[in-house]
Amino acid sequence: MVVLRMRNVHKRKYAVLCLCIVGFIMYRYLGMPAERQRMSRKVGLSANSSQFTLEGEPFHILGGSVHYFRVPRAYWRDRLLKMKACGINTLTTYVPWSLHQPERGVFNFHTQLDLEAYLNLAAELGLWVILRPGPYISSELDLGGLPSWLLRDAGMRLRTTYPGFTEAVNTFFDKLIPKVFPLQFRKGGPIIAVQVENEYGSFAKDEGYMHFIKEALQSRGISELLLTSHLHNKLKSGGVDGVGSLVSAAKLLFSACQPNSPAIVIDYWTGWYDAWGDLHHVLPPEDMVSTVREILRRGMSVNLYMFHGGSSFGFMSGALTDPSYKALIPSYDYDAPLTEAGEYTPKYHLLRDLLSRYNRRESFPDMPALRYKESYEAAIMYQHLSLWDALSFTEEPFKSSKPVNMENLPVNNGNGQSYGYTLYETTITSGGILRSGDHVRDRALVILAVETHKRNKSNQTLQGRRTLSLLVENCGRVHQGRDLDKQRKGLVGDILLNTIPLRDFTIYSLDMKPSFIDRCAPWKTLSETASFPGFFMGRLFVYGYPSDTFVKLPGWEKGVVFINGLNLGRYWSIGPQQTLYLPGPFLNSGINQVKLCTNQNLSFWDKPYAKLR
Repeated sequence: MVVLRMRNVHKRKYAVLCLCIVGFIMYRYLGMPAERQRMSRKVGLSANSSQFTLEGEPFHILGGSVHYFRVPRAYWRDRLLKMKACGINTLTTYVPWSLHQPERGVFNFHTQLDLEAYLNLAAELGLWVILRPGPYISSELDLGGLPSWLLRDAGMRLRTTYPGFTEAVNTFFDKLIPKVFPLQFRKGGPIIAVQVENEYGSFAKDEGYMHFIKEALQSRGISELLLTSHLHNKLKSGGVDGVGSLVSAAKLLFSACQPNSPAIVIDYWTGWYDAWGDLHHVLPPEDMVSTVREILRRGMSVNLYMFHGGSSFGFMSGALTDPSYKALIPSYDYDAPLTEAGEYTPKYHLLRDLLSRYNRRESFPDMPALRYKESYEAAIMYQHLSLWDALSFTEEPFKSSKPVNMENLPVNNGNGQSYGYTLYETTITSGGILRSGDHVRDRALVILAVETHKRNKSNQTLQGRRTLSLLVENCGRVHQGRDLDKQRKGLVGDILLNTIPLRDFTIYSLDMKPSFIDRCAPWKTLSETASFPGFFMGRLFVYGYPSDTFVKLPGWEKGVVFINGLNLGRYWSIGPQQTLYLPGPFLNSGINQVKLCTNQNLSFWDKPYAKLR
C-alpha cells in the first residue's frame, strides 16, 4: 500500500507538470493574435513598395512611444495595456546609453532598466516594436542620452567617427545588441525595425558616421529593417545607403519624401516638452486628432511621440541652448494622450474613437481601470544638515591650482561627476568685482565667509583672509544641437577677481547619489536658525496600500526631492511645474523618508559679474 501511494503521488506530480507545459504552449501560441500564429517569420517588415508589408502582407504602422526608463516598472503593463486598448499596434522606445552605462565598464540592465523584460512584455501583449538604440537619442535627456564621462576626453567629438567615440559605442553595443538580438521578428520576437541613430540630418558633422552605426548594428546580428529619422527638411543630409529615411515633424509635410516607398511620420508630436520659466505647452486635442485623421486618410503610417511621456526622474532632464540656456523640467507629460500619471485625456478618447472607426475589422480591448490617487497629510521636516556638515560625507576633496570641470574630477572610479553640485573653495584677501567670463555652468551660489585672522610660519598676522566658496549647480546638459561637445559642467575656465584669476581651489563633488544622501548622518534637530544651503529630512505616513500622489512644495524655492532614497527630480518655484509625480510603488505602507536638498531664499550667480565687499 505504501508503494502504491508513492506511485500515485509521482503520477500526480507528472500530471501537474504536463498540464503546466501544455498550458504554456497554449498561452505562447494559441494566446497570440491570429495573424502572429500564421506568420512564417522569414521576411519581416519590408518597405520595398508604396506600403509597408509584414511577412508579405500589407501592414499599417500605428505606433506610440512609451519609454521604459520614464515609467515605473510596476506600471509598464498598465501603460502598454492602455496603449493597446487605444488601437496602437506598435511600440517605439529609445535606449538611453547614459543610464545603461553610468561608468566605463559598468552596465545596468536590471530592474527599472531591464530592456529585455520590457520588450518581452510588449510581445506578450501583442505589440510590435520599433527599437531606437541610438547611441545618441536626444529625447530631451541630459546630453541626448550620451554618458557624460565621454567628455573627459578634451578632444572628444560626439556623434562622429572620432576614435574615442566609436570605441565607446562599440563597447556599449557589444553589451546591448546581444540582449535584443533574439527578440528580432525573424527570431520569434517583437522587433520589426531598428532605427539608426536619431535625426542626424540636423547634425551631420561626419559623412562616415551613419555608415559606422549601420555597420555596428548589422555586424552584431541586427537583420530587421533599418530606418533613420529626420526633420522633413533634413532628409538628404542624414540618410545612409540601404536604410529607409522617415519624417519626424510636428506639422506633417504632406508630400512624397521618397517616391515609391511607404509614407510614415515616425514622430508625430502629440504635444511638447517644457523648460523652467516657460509656460506649459499644449496641443488642442482636436488639432492632434485632425492631423492623425489626415495621415490615415492618405494611407500613411504614423508613430505618436509621445503616447505616454512619463517622468524624467532624478537628473535625467536635458536643456535648451537656443536662443539662450534653459533647463527642462522633470515632468515629461508632453500633453500626451496618457498623462504623466497614466490617466486618460480627451486626446486618448478622441484617438481611440478615430482608430476604432479606421480599423473596423478588429475589436479593441477594454480600457483598463484607472489607479486610485491619494492626497496624503503633509510631510513634516524635523531634521536638518547644513552643506558644510555634509561635506565630510563626500569623496576626498580634490586640490587644484585651477578650476576643474565636473567631468574631469577624479571621482567615481575615474569617470568624473555626472550630475548634481560641485563646491569650489579658495582664499581671497580683498574685495572687488568677481567675473565669470561665461565659465559658470550653470548657476553658482557665491558664499563669502566672515573675516578670519590666521598666522603664517613667521608668526605674522595676515589680515582679511576670507574663504570664497562657489557652489555650482549642473541644471542639465543640452540634449540637441551642434554644441554637444561643449556641455562640460561646473567651472569650465578661470574666474576673475579684479582681473586676476582665482587660484588654489579645494573642490568637493556633491553628485547627490542615493549612496551619498544615505551616508549623511547624524542629522540635527531642526531649529528656526537652520542654515542654507542644506538638507532637510522628514516623514510621510501612508495608511494602507500606497497610492499615486504628487509632491507639492509651497514656500520652498529650489532644490531636489528624495523619497525613500529615490531621486524624484528637481523642483523650482518659477514653474511651470508645481508638483512632482510620486508613483505608489515608490512608497511604503507606514513611514516614508522624505529628504530635500535646498537653496532656500538664496540668490544664485547667473550674471557676468558679482560684487564682493
